[in-house]
Amino acid sequence: MTAMRADEFSQGLDDQLCLALYLASRAMTATYRPVLDELKLTYPQYLVLMLLWEQGTSSVGEIGARLHLESNTLSPLVKRLEALELVTRSRRAGDERTVDVQLTRQGKAMRRRAAGVPAQICEATELDAANRARLIKKLRRLTEDLEKKQG
Repeated sequence: MTAMRADEFSQGLDDQLCLALYLASRAMTATYRPVLDELKLTYPQYLVLMLLWEQGTSSVGEIGARLHLESNTLSPLVKRLEALELVTRSRRAGDERTVDVQLTRQGKAMRRRAAGVPAQICEATELDAANRARLIKKLRRLTEDLEKKQG
């Protein structure tokens, strides 16, 4: 990739990639809010549940790594899911330092209640499957490239 000169970039706020990504992220979260309010879930709680529906029991560390959440954010989130009786936490046998999170019966049932969420959000984006897949691929690549630069 060829390095770009500073004079090739607009200094205008509306031309900044960071603003476009920030606004898109806020709009996406706002789109999820009313849908998840019906389930009495926050967006981060929904992401944790999606991960558990996909992978089954996971450690707090594994959840944090996959969702890029720090433990000081994740721990209260998991405690709240436990208070809602959607998950349980337990120390891993053989390694007391590792806390595993698993779905309860109610947590598994929530999957059925939340089954329509992805379709509702996809409809709101007005992206067809091919464009949605391309956008996800580009955003993942952008994330990977930026994380490489961070060290």
